[in-house]
Amino acid sequence: MSYARGYANSHLCASAHGRRAAGAHRGPARPRRVDALVWRRCQILLARARGERAPRIAAHLGCDDQTVRDALHACTARGVRRLTKGSSRPHHPPPHAFPGERAEQVRALVQRRPRDFGHPSSLWTLDLAAEGSFAQGLTPRLVTGEAIRQTVLRLGMGWKRAKHGITSPDPGYARKTGAATACATACATACATACATA
Repeated sequence: MSYARGYANSHLCASAHGRRAAGAHRGPARPRRVDALVWRRCQILLARARGERAPRIAAHLGCDDQTVRDALHACTARGVRRLTKGSSRPHHPPPHAFPGERAEQVRALVQRRPRDFGHPSSLWTLDLAAEGSFAQGLTPRLVTGEAIRQTVLRLGMGWKRAKHGITSPDPGYARKTGAATACATACATACATACATA
């Protein structure tokens, strides 16, 4: 006797046997959606215990015969634990788009202006950074903006900080941006004063 038959005959819950016994000529009644997976796996095991083959079980339950085979193999390998739904998370996380040193190269890329790489914009977008990383040869294929965002987060930076943390090789860059900021602050103060007196 196979494990599935022995398991189905001796260990299935009473409700599954009750459904099987109560299943009239119309077939077994479907339970609520929450129990659907457990219900289908119980039905597969019970049908297998009766000696039915996978294609017939699949036709009776309205699923693919490979689904039936997968459920039978899973119950044979893992037993009772396989009747209930497991985690839907992947067993192995996907590999990083920019592993190791490549991630640091992405950091260096987004800390420079896009115009340095021939782009018409002065600020990076996620998609533009993805195009720039591909053009610089950091990836063998074009990645998504989400891959750039995940890489920047993995480096401990937020995307906004990466986008605005641009530096320049120009020695006077800090002085020029500091002067521009001071000028903008002075203009805003003068405008606020003029509006208040008017």
